[in-house]
Amino acid sequence: MANIKSAKKRIKTSEKKAERNKAIRSGVKTSIKKLQTAIESGDNSVAGEALKGAISTLEKAGSKGVYHKDNVSRKVSRLTKAVNKMA
Repeated sequence: MANIKSAKKRIKTSEKKAERNKAIRSGVKTSIKKLQTAIESGDNSVAGEALKGAISTLEKAGSKGVYHKDNVSRKVSRLTKAVNKMA
């Protein structure tokens, strides 16, 4: 355990940040899974809505610094490609 006050504060803030990032990552994974199930079911309208949701959560995660912007754009591109392929 740290003895210095600033080090103690750093530990607390990094724990908060890690918890927040974990929640955001979990939300992204959930939205991607919803999209994958929609693609597998073959329903275009559901897949389109799921794609909008997945892109939204990915962009938010990218803007908050949880994912790198290039990683976000690659994921969005692949998901969009998958939805367009089924249409």
